[in-house]
Amino acid sequence: MKHLNFAIFLWVAFTLAGSQSVFAGDNDPLFVNMTTDDDYRSSLAIAVSKAMFERGHPLTIFFNDRGILVTAKQNGEKFKGQQATLTELTAAGAMLIACPKCMKHYHIEASDLLAGITVGNAQVTGDALFKANTRTLSW
Repeated sequence: MKHLNFAIFLWVAFTLAGSQSVFAGDNDPLFVNMTTDDDYRSSLAIAVSKAMFERGHPLTIFFNDRGILVTAKQNGEKFKGQQATLTELTAAGAMLIACPKCMKHYHIEASDLLAGITVGNAQVTGDALFKANTRTLSW
């Protein structure tokens, strides 16, 4: 009987949880945490971000760990395609944030960031991450 009660509890819990929409609303913000400088993975992260932005989702991409390397002008040849798309995104109103500790670790100055990228802090990053109904992805 104990196992039956637990099974019923699980069924009710999953049924109730399933009745809640897990899909994003038409204008829910997207916060992408990009930690990679791998060519394929960074291209994919940026392409998916761009596609969601074009569908009307306000976009923030947070570049940290090795992902910060993609944002540096000094790496322009290596990340030519990614940087072209990031430039398009900033021009269109997407928010791109660079992790300041990661910049320091990888010896990237603010002046070396692509135009339009904001050096993050708790306020800037937190405002984007904790905006109501924000969805997150990570690469």
